[in-house]
Amino acid sequence: MHRVKRMKRYTAIILALLLTAAASGCQTGGKPPPEGGRISVVCTVFPQYDWALQILGDQAGSIDLTLLLNNRIDLHSYQPSVEDMLKVSSCDLFIYVGGESDKWVDGALKQAANKNMRVINLLDALGDAAKIEEALEGMEEEDEDGEEEEDEYDEHVWLSLGNARTFCYAITEALTSLDQDHAGLYTDNLRGYLEKLAALDVKYREAVGAAPVKTLLFGDRFPFRYLADDYGIDCYAAFPGCSAETEASFDTIIFLSEKVDELGLKTVMVTESSDQSVAKTVINHTADKDRQILVLDSMQSVTLTGDGTTYLSIMEGNLDVLKEALK
Repeated sequence: MHRVKRMKRYTAIILALLLTAAASGCQTGGKPPPEGGRISVVCTVFPQYDWALQILGDQAGSIDLTLLLNNRIDLHSYQPSVEDMLKVSSCDLFIYVGGESDKWVDGALKQAANKNMRVINLLDALGDAAKIEEALEGMEEEDEDGEEEEDEYDEHVWLSLGNARTFCYAITEALTSLDQDHAGLYTDNLRGYLEKLAALDVKYREAVGAAPVKTLLFGDRFPFRYLADDYGIDCYAAFPGCSAETEASFDTIIFLSEKVDELGLKTVMVTESSDQSVAKTVINHTADKDRQILVLDSMQSVTLTGDGTTYLSIMEGNLDVLKEALK
Protein backbone atom coordinates (compact mmCIF):
# COMPACT_ATOMS: atom_id res chain seq x y z
CA MET A 1 0.00 0.00 0.00
CA HIS A 2 1.37 3.37 -1.02
CA ARG A 3 0.77 6.38 1.16
CA VAL A 4 1.63 10.05 0.98
CA LYS A 5 5.06 10.10 2.58
CA ARG A 6 5.16 11.93 5.89
CA MET A 7 7.89 14.41 6.66
CA LYS A 8 10.46 13.60 9.32
CA ARG A 9 9.58 16.00 12.09
CA TYR A 10 10.92 17.64 15.17
CA THR A 11 14.57 16.52 15.27
CA ALA A 12 15.70 20.05 16.06
CA ILE A 13 12.90 20.52 18.59
CA ILE A 14 13.78 17.30 20.36
CA LEU A 15 17.42 18.29 20.71
CA ALA A 16 16.53 21.79 21.90
CA LEU A 17 14.02 20.32 24.31
CA LEU A 18 16.53 18.00 25.94
CA LEU A 19 19.08 20.77 26.27
CA THR A 20 16.47 22.95 27.96
CA ALA A 21 15.34 20.13 30.22
CA ALA A 22 18.88 19.36 31.31
CA ALA A 23 19.65 23.01 31.98
CA SER A 24 16.51 23.53 34.04
CA GLY A 25 16.98 20.42 36.17
CA CYS A 26 14.14 18.49 34.55
CA GLN A 27 16.31 15.48 33.79
CA THR A 28 15.95 12.62 36.25
CA GLY A 29 19.31 11.01 35.53
CA GLY A 30 17.67 7.59 35.38
CA LYS A 31 16.45 7.65 38.98
CA PRO A 32 12.97 6.36 39.86
CA PRO A 33 10.30 8.84 41.01
CA PRO A 34 11.04 10.17 44.51
CA GLU A 35 9.26 8.56 47.42
CA GLY A 36 5.76 9.97 47.60
CA GLY A 37 6.04 11.25 44.01
CA ARG A 38 3.27 10.60 41.48
CA ILE A 39 3.76 8.08 38.72
CA SER A 40 3.16 9.63 35.31
CA VAL A 41 1.59 7.76 32.39
CA VAL A 42 1.39 9.26 28.90
CA CYS A 43 -0.84 7.77 26.17
CA THR A 44 -1.05 8.89 22.56
CA VAL A 45 -4.61 7.77 21.69
CA PHE A 46 -7.87 7.48 23.61
CA PRO A 47 -8.23 3.67 23.81
CA GLN A 48 -4.86 3.40 25.60
CA TYR A 49 -5.88 6.18 27.98
CA ASP A 50 -9.18 4.53 28.84
CA TRP A 51 -7.64 1.08 29.29
CA ALA A 52 -5.15 2.55 31.74
CA LEU A 53 -7.96 4.39 33.53
CA GLN A 54 -10.02 1.21 33.90
CA ILE A 55 -7.07 -0.78 35.21
CA LEU A 56 -6.06 1.96 37.65
CA GLY A 57 -9.59 2.14 39.03
CA ASP A 58 -9.67 3.82 42.44
CA GLN A 59 -5.96 4.56 42.14
CA ALA A 60 -6.42 6.76 39.05
CA GLY A 61 -6.53 9.94 41.12
CA SER A 62 -3.03 9.21 42.43
CA ILE A 63 -1.50 8.86 38.95
CA ASP A 64 -0.70 11.61 36.43
CA LEU A 65 -2.45 10.20 33.35
CA THR A 66 -2.13 12.21 30.13
CA LEU A 67 -3.81 11.83 26.73
CA LEU A 68 -1.74 13.56 24.05
CA LEU A 69 -4.22 13.36 21.15
CA ASN A 70 -7.08 15.21 22.82
CA ASN A 71 -9.50 17.81 21.43
CA ARG A 72 -10.22 15.82 18.26
CA ILE A 73 -6.61 15.76 17.09
CA ASP A 74 -6.23 12.98 14.53
CA LEU A 75 -3.48 10.37 14.88
CA HIS A 76 -2.36 10.89 11.30
CA SER A 77 -1.96 14.67 11.52
CA TYR A 78 -0.72 15.00 15.10
CA GLN A 79 2.38 17.13 15.63
CA PRO A 80 3.71 17.06 19.21
CA SER A 81 4.29 20.38 20.95
CA VAL A 82 7.32 21.12 23.09
CA GLU A 83 5.12 20.56 26.14
CA ASP A 84 4.06 17.17 24.77
CA MET A 85 7.68 16.20 24.20
CA LEU A 86 8.57 17.14 27.76
CA LYS A 87 5.78 14.95 29.09
CA VAL A 88 6.98 12.00 27.01
CA SER A 89 10.61 12.57 27.93
CA SER A 90 10.02 12.50 31.68
CA CYS A 91 7.11 10.07 32.14
CA ASP A 92 7.31 6.68 33.85
CA LEU A 93 5.13 4.81 31.34
CA PHE A 94 4.63 5.77 27.71
CA ILE A 95 2.06 3.97 25.56
CA TYR A 96 1.91 4.54 21.80
CA VAL A 97 0.73 2.78 18.64
CA GLY A 98 4.09 2.38 16.92
CA GLY A 99 3.11 2.80 13.27
CA GLU A 100 4.09 5.25 10.56
CA SER A 101 2.21 8.09 12.26
CA ASP A 102 4.40 7.68 15.34
CA LYS A 103 7.77 8.16 13.63
CA TRP A 104 8.35 11.20 15.84
CA VAL A 105 8.52 8.88 18.86
CA ASP A 106 11.87 7.37 17.84
CA GLY A 107 13.79 10.56 18.52
CA ALA A 108 11.84 11.30 21.68
CA LEU A 109 12.67 7.95 23.24
CA LYS A 110 16.34 8.11 22.29
CA GLN A 111 16.63 11.43 24.08
CA ALA A 112 14.31 10.62 26.99
CA ALA A 113 15.30 12.15 30.31
CA ASN A 114 13.86 9.24 32.32
CA LYS A 115 16.06 6.27 31.44
CA ASN A 116 13.87 3.96 33.57
CA MET A 117 10.78 4.70 31.49
CA ARG A 118 8.54 1.75 30.65
CA VAL A 119 7.34 1.78 27.02
CA ILE A 120 4.48 -0.11 25.39
CA ASN A 121 4.40 -0.16 21.58
CA LEU A 122 1.03 -1.63 20.61
CA LEU A 123 2.19 -3.04 17.28
CA ASP A 124 5.16 -4.69 18.98
CA ALA A 125 2.85 -6.09 21.65
CA LEU A 126 0.75 -7.75 18.92
CA GLY A 127 3.76 -9.42 17.33
CA ASP A 128 2.73 -11.65 14.43
CA ALA A 129 -0.91 -10.66 14.92
CA ALA A 130 -0.19 -7.16 13.56
CA LYS A 131 -1.60 -6.73 10.06
CA ILE A 132 -0.15 -5.05 6.99
CA GLU A 133 -2.40 -2.31 5.64
CA GLU A 134 -4.18 -3.79 2.65
CA ALA A 135 -5.52 -2.36 -0.59
CA LEU A 136 -9.13 -3.40 -1.06
CA GLU A 137 -10.60 -3.99 -4.50
CA GLY A 138 -11.55 -0.70 -6.13
CA MET A 139 -9.79 1.42 -3.51
CA GLU A 140 -8.26 4.73 -4.54
CA GLU A 141 -4.53 4.48 -5.12
CA GLU A 142 -2.50 7.16 -3.42
CA ASP A 143 -0.08 9.41 -5.22
CA GLU A 144 3.35 7.88 -5.65
CA ASP A 145 6.64 9.78 -5.80
CA GLY A 146 8.42 7.27 -7.97
CA GLU A 147 10.13 5.52 -5.06
CA GLU A 148 9.28 2.01 -3.99
CA GLU A 149 7.73 2.10 -0.52
CA GLU A 150 7.71 -0.65 2.06
CA ASP A 151 4.51 -2.19 3.35
CA GLU A 152 3.17 -0.43 6.43
CA TYR A 153 1.26 -1.89 9.34
CA ASP A 154 -2.38 -1.00 9.87
CA GLU A 155 -2.23 1.26 12.93
CA HIS A 156 -5.84 0.90 14.07
CA VAL A 157 -5.08 -2.05 16.32
CA TRP A 158 -7.47 -0.94 19.09
CA LEU A 159 -10.54 -1.71 16.97
CA SER A 160 -10.25 -5.38 17.88
CA LEU A 161 -11.61 -6.50 21.23
CA GLY A 162 -9.14 -9.37 21.13
CA ASN A 163 -6.24 -6.98 20.66
CA ALA A 164 -7.56 -4.87 23.53
CA ARG A 165 -7.17 -7.89 25.78
CA THR A 166 -3.50 -8.21 24.82
CA PHE A 167 -2.87 -4.52 25.43
CA CYS A 168 -4.60 -4.52 28.82
CA TYR A 169 -2.36 -7.34 29.99
CA ALA A 170 0.69 -5.31 28.94
CA ILE A 171 -0.57 -2.15 30.66
CA THR A 172 -1.33 -4.03 33.86
CA GLU A 173 2.13 -5.59 33.91
CA ALA A 174 3.76 -2.19 33.44
CA LEU A 175 1.65 -0.48 36.13
CA THR A 176 2.33 -3.31 38.56
CA SER A 177 6.07 -3.00 38.03
CA LEU A 178 5.86 0.74 38.74
CA ASP A 179 3.50 0.50 41.71
CA GLN A 180 3.81 -2.88 43.39
CA ASP A 181 1.86 -1.68 46.43
CA HIS A 182 -1.31 -1.71 44.33
CA ALA A 183 -0.55 -4.78 42.21
CA GLY A 184 -3.55 -6.65 43.62
CA LEU A 185 -5.92 -3.80 42.74
CA TYR A 186 -4.63 -3.60 39.18
CA THR A 187 -4.88 -7.36 38.71
CA ASP A 188 -8.45 -7.43 40.03
CA ASN A 189 -9.44 -4.51 37.80
CA LEU A 190 -7.87 -6.26 34.81
CA ARG A 191 -9.82 -9.43 35.51
CA GLY A 192 -13.12 -7.55 35.67
CA TYR A 193 -12.37 -5.57 32.53
CA LEU A 194 -11.40 -8.66 30.54
CA GLU A 195 -14.78 -10.15 31.41
CA LYS A 196 -16.47 -7.07 29.92
CA LEU A 197 -14.35 -7.30 26.76
CA ALA A 198 -15.21 -10.98 26.39
CA ALA A 199 -18.94 -10.35 26.89
CA LEU A 200 -18.97 -7.64 24.23
CA ASP A 201 -17.01 -9.87 21.85
CA VAL A 202 -19.73 -12.51 22.21
CA LYS A 203 -22.38 -9.91 21.35
CA TYR A 204 -20.45 -8.94 18.19
CA ARG A 205 -20.13 -12.57 17.10
CA GLU A 206 -23.79 -13.27 17.69
CA ALA A 207 -24.92 -10.12 15.87
CA VAL A 208 -22.75 -10.67 12.81
CA GLY A 209 -23.52 -14.38 12.76
CA ALA A 210 -27.26 -13.67 12.66
CA ALA A 211 -27.03 -10.82 10.15
CA PRO A 212 -28.31 -11.44 6.59
CA VAL A 213 -25.65 -9.12 5.17
CA LYS A 214 -21.92 -9.66 5.69
CA THR A 215 -20.49 -6.71 3.74
CA LEU A 216 -19.75 -3.07 4.60
CA LEU A 217 -18.92 -0.36 2.09
CA PHE A 218 -17.11 2.80 3.22
CA GLY A 219 -17.33 6.03 1.26
CA ASP A 220 -14.39 7.07 3.37
CA ARG A 221 -11.12 5.81 4.86
CA PHE A 222 -11.07 2.22 6.10
CA PRO A 223 -9.56 1.92 9.60
CA PHE A 224 -11.69 -1.10 10.56
CA ARG A 225 -9.68 -4.00 9.16
CA TYR A 226 -9.01 -5.55 12.58
CA LEU A 227 -12.68 -5.43 13.52
CA ALA A 228 -13.83 -6.73 10.13
CA ASP A 229 -11.35 -9.62 10.20
CA ASP A 230 -12.38 -10.59 13.73
CA TYR A 231 -15.97 -11.19 12.65
CA GLY A 232 -15.65 -12.22 9.01
CA ILE A 233 -17.08 -9.03 7.50
CA ASP A 234 -16.20 -8.26 3.87
CA CYS A 235 -15.44 -4.61 3.10
CA TYR A 236 -14.98 -2.12 0.30
CA ALA A 237 -13.72 1.43 0.77
CA ALA A 238 -12.61 4.58 -0.99
CA PHE A 239 -9.28 4.98 0.84
CA PRO A 240 -6.91 3.07 3.12
CA GLY A 241 -7.25 3.69 6.86
CA CYS A 242 -4.27 6.04 7.11
CA SER A 243 -4.82 7.80 3.81
CA ALA A 244 -4.32 11.53 3.47
CA GLU A 245 -6.60 11.60 0.41
CA THR A 246 -9.99 13.30 0.66
CA GLU A 247 -11.21 13.22 -2.94
CA ALA A 248 -11.99 10.02 -4.79
CA SER A 249 -11.54 9.57 -8.53
CA PHE A 250 -14.44 8.96 -10.88
CA ASP A 251 -13.36 5.32 -11.26
CA THR A 252 -13.44 4.78 -7.48
CA ILE A 253 -16.85 6.43 -7.15
CA ILE A 254 -18.32 4.35 -9.96
CA PHE A 255 -16.83 1.12 -8.61
CA LEU A 256 -18.29 1.72 -5.15
CA SER A 257 -21.71 2.83 -6.39
CA GLU A 258 -21.97 -0.21 -8.68
CA LYS A 259 -20.91 -2.44 -5.78
CA VAL A 260 -23.70 -0.97 -3.64
CA ASP A 261 -26.22 -1.82 -6.37
CA GLU A 262 -24.74 -5.26 -7.05
CA LEU A 263 -24.84 -6.31 -3.39
CA GLY A 264 -28.12 -4.54 -2.62
CA LEU A 265 -26.55 -2.66 0.27
CA LYS A 266 -28.85 -0.28 2.11
CA THR A 267 -26.10 1.74 3.78
CA VAL A 268 -22.80 3.46 3.05
CA MET A 269 -20.42 3.78 5.98
CA VAL A 270 -18.23 6.66 7.10
CA THR A 271 -15.97 7.35 10.08
CA GLU A 272 -16.68 9.93 12.75
CA SER A 273 -14.40 12.56 11.19
CA SER A 274 -15.81 12.34 7.66
CA ASP A 275 -17.52 15.26 5.93
CA GLN A 276 -19.54 12.54 4.12
CA SER A 277 -18.96 14.12 0.72
CA VAL A 278 -17.54 10.98 -0.90
CA ALA A 279 -20.29 8.82 0.62
CA LYS A 280 -22.96 11.17 -0.71
CA THR A 281 -21.40 11.12 -4.18
CA VAL A 282 -21.34 7.33 -4.14
CA ILE A 283 -25.02 7.24 -3.19
CA ASN A 284 -25.89 9.78 -5.91
CA HIS A 285 -24.42 7.39 -8.49
CA THR A 286 -26.43 4.37 -7.35
CA ALA A 287 -29.49 3.22 -9.26
CA ASP A 288 -32.16 4.52 -6.91
CA LYS A 289 -30.06 6.97 -4.86
CA ASP A 290 -31.79 5.79 -1.70
CA ARG A 291 -29.13 4.72 0.76
CA GLN A 292 -28.49 5.65 4.38
CA ILE A 293 -25.15 6.94 5.66
CA LEU A 294 -24.06 5.36 8.95
CA VAL A 295 -21.13 6.37 11.14
CA LEU A 296 -18.71 3.93 12.77
CA ASP A 297 -16.45 5.50 15.40
CA SER A 298 -12.79 4.65 14.84
CA MET A 299 -11.62 6.56 17.95
CA GLN A 300 -8.88 8.25 15.93
CA SER A 301 -9.85 11.70 17.17
CA VAL A 302 -11.49 12.06 20.58
CA THR A 303 -12.14 14.87 23.04
CA LEU A 304 -12.17 14.16 26.77
CA THR A 305 -15.41 15.69 27.99
CA GLY A 306 -16.02 13.88 31.27
CA ASP A 307 -19.36 12.60 29.97
CA GLY A 308 -18.59 8.98 30.82
CA THR A 309 -17.56 7.94 27.32
CA THR A 310 -15.29 4.90 27.41
CA TYR A 311 -13.66 2.51 24.98
CA LEU A 312 -16.36 -0.03 25.75
CA SER A 313 -19.21 2.45 25.33
CA ILE A 314 -17.90 3.45 21.89
CA MET A 315 -17.50 -0.17 20.84
CA GLU A 316 -21.03 -0.89 22.10
CA GLY A 317 -22.26 2.03 19.99
CA ASN A 318 -20.40 0.63 16.98
CA LEU A 319 -22.16 -2.70 17.53
CA ASP A 320 -25.54 -0.97 17.32
CA VAL A 321 -24.45 0.67 14.05
CA LEU A 322 -23.25 -2.67 12.69
CA LYS A 323 -26.59 -4.30 13.46
CA GLU A 324 -28.30 -1.58 11.40
CA ALA A 325 -25.79 -1.76 8.56
CA LEU A 326 -25.89 -5.54 8.21
CA LYS A 327 -29.70 -5.86 8.02
